[in-house]
Formats: sequence, C-alpha cells, structure tokens
Amino acid sequence: MVTTLITVAIIAWLSQLALGGWQIWRFNRAFDQLCQQGRVGVGRSGGRFKPRVVIAVALDKDDKVCDSLIMRGLTVFARPGKIRNINGNYLEELKPDVIFPQDPLCQNALSLALKLKHG
Repeated sequence: MVTTLITVAIIAWLSQLALGGWQIWRFNRAFDQLCQQGRVGVGRSGGRFKPRVVIAVALDKDDKVCDSLIMRGLTVFARPGKIRNINGNYLEELKPDVIFPQDPLCQNALSLALKLKHG
C-alpha cells in the first residue's frame, strides 16, 4: 500500500515537472516572437493561490503597440494568447482599467508591463 502511494506521488510529481516544462517552452517561444517585434514590457500579478497573469507588450519605435501576449491561469494548462484590442494603440492611450474593467489581476499585470524604459 505504501509503495503504491509513493509510486503515485512520484508519477504525479514527474507529470507536474513535464507539463510545467512544456508550458514554459510554449511561453518562451511566444515571448521570443514578441521580442523580435520591438521593445517589450512585462508585467506579472497574482499570488501563490490566485490565478497568475503574465502580460507582455511589444512597442515599435513610435511607442505604438505592435503585439501582445497574455497568459493566465492556475494550472500548467494555461496557454499564451493575444490581447487584440490594444494593437495599434499608443502607449499613453492604454488604460488598464478600461481594457480589463472586471479583472484587477489583468489590470495590475498590464500596468506593470506598460512601465517601459525609453531607449
């Protein structure tokens, strides 16, 4: 009985490692593509037991959003996606509370991503 429980725990742990690695690999591929498009700002919010949100925003030389990336969730099955309604907007036009009116975690992550250094 104890051997079975230990075996199940080891299988669950190895599965978590494999799926977590797969998630990181997918995020890194999407992030690399984003970095090729311009300057990138990244913001993250969430806690240990809250859904985490990671937002990255790519800006061109005119501080206009050319692409974005959002990843949110509690599990290793969260996938990177796009925030299509901000593409083409200038940095100073973006208002996190307007873009995500009902989602304070996304608002916080976007606010952090928009704090880009010029240059």
